[in-house]
Amino acid sequence: MIRNLQTLTESSQRLSNDIKATEPQIPWRELAGFRNVIVHGYLGMDLVAVWLVVEQDLPPLAAAIDRMVARSGNRH
Repeated sequence: MIRNLQTLTESSQRLSNDIKATEPQIPWRELAGFRNVIVHGYLGMDLVAVWLVVEQDLPPLAAAIDRMVARSGNRH
C-alpha cells in the first residue's frame, strides 16, 4: 500500500498546473508533501494516519481523477 501511495503522489507531481487547476478542491501541494513523508519517513511513519488518508482522502482524489480523465476523452 505504501508503495502504491508513493507512486500516486509522485505521479500527481507530474500533472500540469492547467490540469490541476481543473480540480482546485484537491490539495495538490499537500499531496506532494505527503509524498515526502512516505518516501523519506520524516518523523517516523504513523500507519494509523496513513490509513486515515487512504480512507478519507483517496475517494475524493479518485473521483477528481475520474473527472479529469473524462474531460480528456481517455478511458482508464
